Amino acid sequence: MAKVTRDDVARLAGTSTAVVSYVINNGPRPVAPATRERVLAAIKELGYRPDRVAQAMASRRTDLIGLIIPDARQPFFGEMAHAVEQAASERGKMVLVGNTDYVGEREVHYLRAFLGMRVSGLILVSHALNDLAAAEIEAWDARVVLLHERPEAIDDVAVVTDDLGGAQLAVRHLLEHGYEYVACMGGTADTPAVGDPVSDHVEGWRRAMAEAGLPTEGRLFEAPYNRYDAYKVALDVLAGPHRPPAIFCSTDDQALGVLRAARELRLDVPGELAVAGFDDIKEAGLADPPLTTIASDRPAMARAAVDLVLDDGLRVAGSRRERLKTFPSRLVVRASCGCQ
Repeated sequence: MAKVTRDDVARLAGTSTAVVSYVINNGPRPVAPATRERVLAAIKELGYRPDRVAQAMASRRTDLIGLIIPDARQPFFGEMAHAVEQAASERGKMVLVGNTDYVGEREVHYLRAFLGMRVSGLILVSHALNDLAAAEIEAWDARVVLLHERPEAIDDVAVVTDDLGGAQLAVRHLLEHGYEYVACMGGTADTPAVGDPVSDHVEGWRRAMAEAGLPTEGRLFEAPYNRYDAYKVALDVLAGPHRPPAIFCSTDDQALGVLRAARELRLDVPGELAVAGFDDIKEAGLADPPLTTIASDRPAMARAAVDLVLDDGLRVAGSRRERLKTFPSRLVVRASCGCQ
């Protein structure tokens, strides 16, 4: 059977091939509703399937969005990737996902691979964008939206949460329970000081403690972002002679590790130790006890990132602040802080 072409569709629908193209691609020119219906009916009758490869070669753009994240095994990034995929699907796009594992060379690898595939744009969740990766983006003149993090190395449009304000909300809430002080589980020694959410979480903790007139020296503990390594750190902290009465964790995954360590050490939460996290991953509500945390609107952030990366006006002039879209943080109160 001969392959059905766009000319065949146009002939059956009584239109030009250009109009068929406008219907298939939802633009760039509008099509009258009646004409659109005729074209869609012809496509269905003939069983026409657009040649996406040929379209990509002609336009030098595919229907793909590249999404680069640190680690999809971590629930926060997995949930964010799912939200981006859903938002992209609503715009008729598909998503390619690359995991960097927090390794700069892997980030560069995926940048080159995705840009070489002529993706429509890139959504980048970068832990610490290095100079080589930034140069790669500049060389390709790529359409990039930063999501969740905003490294200093590039000045592209970014969609983020109010990380600093959210951390202050959590720590203030713990202090309002009357705990003597709140310790903090931050990132590791290589966590970027600027542009990284965990750094902002630690700064929010510092500010809330300062507002309460409390010192922070000796009360900040370094830990990887995942629950497994955070659990090991928490075992040492909670079994030590100066166990804190409350801990604010920079990620929910860390907080789950802390709750596991507390259970192993037979510490009552929140009776002997209060815990709060940040991210409101789905598991937070199923923790034992359920975890008090800070939520961000991930679906709305994902939609904003997809809309921005597909927007022809993405690279508009403007200050760094004007190119930053910040979503508010929200305190989600559960039992781990002492609330019943």
